[in-house]
Amino acid sequence: MGKRVALVLAGCGVYDGSEIHEASAALVHLSRGGAEVKIFAPNIEQRDVVNHLKGSPAEEKRNVLVESARLARGNIQDLAELKASEFDAVIFPGGFGVAKNLCSWAVDGKNCTVNEHVNSTLQAFHSAKKPIGLCCISPVLAAKVFPGCEVTVGQDTNVDGRFPDAETASAIAELGCKHICKNVNESHVDKANKIVTTCAFMCKAPLHEIFDGIGTMVQEVLKLA
Repeated sequence: MGKRVALVLAGCGVYDGSEIHEASAALVHLSRGGAEVKIFAPNIEQRDVVNHLKGSPAEEKRNVLVESARLARGNIQDLAELKASEFDAVIFPGGFGVAKNLCSWAVDGKNCTVNEHVNSTLQAFHSAKKPIGLCCISPVLAAKVFPGCEVTVGQDTNVDGRFPDAETASAIAELGCKHICKNVNESHVDKANKIVTTCAFMCKAPLHEIFDGIGTMVQEVLKLA
């Protein structure tokens, strides 16, 4: 019987929601791994809406759950309804929506607050010793909720211009967590906390390398589940 995995989204689109390629990659690797997946998102208003063609703010309002339903092909539930007891693992793709909608990292950095349902979901899986997979910027959720944990967002310096957000690693360290430097096609496993992370689009890399890195994260999550 396949592992039961919850996938948590933050909207639809890299600049104000979940990164679409990351969400799709996670779903493909979970499917290949024989997992049974259910998708969730918080039923809240987005922090902002970005015109992805122009890269500028749009004067409108959107709902995170409604927008996430685009990625889920309509098959999605309110995050408030997620019960950790019904799943073997949880995975959070990245995208700026994580830093805007699931928490306030985009504005407040290490002083951010985490959405109550995101926080309770993370705490429930952690307490049950069930694995948590995070990619791109989403490892900051673990860094904020679980002081002392180990995560990766890639490198802690902007190696060859490929890691423009390398300062995120320093902010993670300031939260009392350990940042582990990894390449884009790798993931890190914090065995003590059962947290698996990979940098994905925190690195400027070809899409297939990002896809492969997310694959290693999914594989490790399924092994731990």
